Amino acid sequence: MPAGLFRALLTVAGAVAAIVVAIAISSVAILAAGASPTQAFAAFFDFGETERSVVNGIATMLNRSVPLFIAGLAVAIGFRMNLFNIGVEGQYKIAAVCAAYVGSLFVAPAPIQILVIIVVAAAVGGLYALIPAVMKVTRGVNEVISTIMLNFIAIQLAAFLVRGPFTGQRTEGQLTTNTPLLPESAWFPNLNVLFELFGLPAPRGGGLWGFLAVAILLGMGIWVLLERTRFGFDVKASGLNPSAALASGVNPKKMVISAMVLSGAVAGLIGLPEILGDKHTFGSNFTPGLGFLGIAVALLGRNKPAGIAVAALLFGFLDRAQGPLQFASVPPSVIMIMQGAIVLLVVIANEITSRIAVRHEERRAAQQLGRNTPVEVAA
Repeated sequence: MPAGLFRALLTVAGAVAAIVVAIAISSVAILAAGASPTQAFAAFFDFGETERSVVNGIATMLNRSVPLFIAGLAVAIGFRMNLFNIGVEGQYKIAAVCAAYVGSLFVAPAPIQILVIIVVAAAVGGLYALIPAVMKVTRGVNEVISTIMLNFIAIQLAAFLVRGPFTGQRTEGQLTTNTPLLPESAWFPNLNVLFELFGLPAPRGGGLWGFLAVAILLGMGIWVLLERTRFGFDVKASGLNPSAALASGVNPKKMVISAMVLSGAVAGLIGLPEILGDKHTFGSNFTPGLGFLGIAVALLGRNKPAGIAVAALLFGFLDRAQGPLQFASVPPSVIMIMQGAIVLLVVIANEITSRIAVRHEERRAAQQLGRNTPVEVAA
């Protein structure tokens, strides 16, 4: 069997085994909560009985997957450089509040308005990620520590801005504070036409967020950048062996800064699907935890855009089931248990399958060497 095919089958087998074990662990947790595992897992696939409810469920799953996919891409860029960018959470929060406020200050044609908001979000996220990058290359500060600390600063700074200088008009009785509402020219068009092409009704609410198309293009661009360009090779080489990279003419410090800034720029886009496609503002109740979930998505997707997309869809599928689970009298915390168990077990399975693949390659190489070595005949 070819080595590539063997490794691919081994990876798939490991992922399937990890998911099966995660389901078994989750079943124990469901039983401990006094619920039925059968009803719980049936709820995951319960999209409703009408076409409208099914469409709404699919749109909810995809909408949840879009920011998780972008978050996974941001984390994966750092991982390629052997950098653990835990600061994605803070980077997308501070970028989202700044982009939402700047976008509310002017009115322009839709393409220009949306482009400016995207550029501002990416710039703010990249600049905030520049701080731990400079600290690492100049003072040797571990990026894990610096990004964790900067998370707290960014989250509290975003909360201050949305309650202070960036606050919009607040209606009487409103419990949350928000930035000013974006003009309609900044509302990203939805993709409800995809459902209508198949004769299905359009989803309710904001529908299927149009930023899904941007996320797909972003994933393709990141794949090309990291897998098919000199920059991607330099990032990987610098992460694997900085000394060897330096000897070959690559500046590892420059690559640390480049990778962190790029990771932060992508992280800055995480909040835009919700801002441009649904709420059209940044509020004090803005969706939290997307950056931390992005770490799990990147690990589950093995830092590959295609794998990250599958992992984001899986997490979106699980998150969508919160409503059906409540109707089945199952605590929503089961979803977090499943997500954590899947990520942990997939990481373990990846390590095991990698070792098996290495041993298989060693045995294959030894056999090949044995066949090619001439047998010495005694004189």
